[in-house]
Amino acid sequence: MMKQTNQSSHLYQKIRFYRSGKSLRLAGVAVLASVIFCTAPAFAVSKDMVQLQTQIQQLQDAVARLQQSNDERMGVMKDLVQQNADSVNKMALSLSTLQKQMQAQQEAQGTKIDQVSGQIQSLSDSLDEVKARIGALEKLMQSVQSQQQSMSANMPASTGAGAPPPVSQTPPAPITQPDPSARKGKPAAGTPLAAETAPQASAAPPVDDLYKTALGDYMAAKYALSTSEFADVVKFYPDNALSGNSLYYMAEIDYRDGRYPAAIKNYDSVLQQYPDSNKVPAAHLHKGIALIALKQNDAGIRELRSLIQRFPTSPEAMQARSKLSGMGVPVTPKS
Repeated sequence: MMKQTNQSSHLYQKIRFYRSGKSLRLAGVAVLASVIFCTAPAFAVSKDMVQLQTQIQQLQDAVARLQQSNDERMGVMKDLVQQNADSVNKMALSLSTLQKQMQAQQEAQGTKIDQVSGQIQSLSDSLDEVKARIGALEKLMQSVQSQQQSMSANMPASTGAGAPPPVSQTPPAPITQPDPSARKGKPAAGTPLAAETAPQASAAPPVDDLYKTALGDYMAAKYALSTSEFADVVKFYPDNALSGNSLYYMAEIDYRDGRYPAAIKNYDSVLQQYPDSNKVPAAHLHKGIALIALKQNDAGIRELRSLIQRFPTSPEAMQARSKLSGMGVPVTPKS
C-alpha cells in the first residue's frame, strides 16, 4: 500500500514537472515571440536606412563623376581658349612685324628717292655752275678777240720796195653779243644806257659771277650770305634764268629752317615767273610738303598731284607718290 502510494506520488511529481516544463516552454515561446514581434519593426527601419544611405552614396558618386567630367571639359575648353589666344597673339605679332617691315621699306625707299633727288639736284647745281663758267669764258674770249682786232688795226704797215702804198683802214668795231641777262625791253650789252640806269648797272657785277659766288656760299652752308647774294641776282637781273634758280635756293634755305610761309612765297615766284626753269618740279614738291607741314593738307595734296600730272616721270613725282601713299591718299582724286 505504501509502495503504491509512493508510485502515485512520484507519478504526480512527474506530471507536475512536465506541466511546469511545458509552462516554461510556453513562456519562452511567448517571450521569443514578443522579442521577435518587438524587433521586427526595428529591423525593417534599419534596412530602409541602409538602402537610403546606399542611394545617397550612389548619388554622391554620380555627382562626383559629373563634377570630374565637367572639370575635364572645362580644362579642354581652357586649353582651346588659350590656344586661340596664343594664335591671336601670334597673328597680332606677325601683323605688327609686317607693318614695321612695310614702314621700314617705305622709309628706305623714301630715303633712296631723297638721295637720288639730292644727287640730281647736285648735278643740276653743277650744271648751272658750268654754264656760268662757260658764259664767263665766252665773254673773256670776246674781249681777247676785240683786243687782238684793235691791236692789228693800230699796227703800222711795212713800206718796202714794190710794196703797195698803205691803205687807210678803219678798225673794225668790236663784236658784241646780245647779253642774255638783259631785261626784256631793255637794251642789250654794249648799247649805251640812259643816265639814270648807268649807276645801277655799273654797281652790279656780271650775273654769272654773282650767281657763281652765291651758289658757292650755298654749297658751303653759308646760308645767310648766300641768301643776300641770291637776292642781288634777282634784284639786278630779274629776267635772267639764273634769277629763277636764285629764288629756288632762297626758298630752300627757308624750307630747311622751317620758315614754310616764306619758302612757299619764293616757290610760288619760281612757278609763276619762271615756268621753264629746271627747278619747277622740285619747287612743286617742296611747296606741297611745306603746305602739309602747315596743316594745309588739301592744298598740299593738290600741289603734289599737280606735280605728278605735269612731270610724271621725274624723281620729284616719285617722291610725291611716296608721300601721298604714306598719308593714305590716292594719287588721282576719286571722281
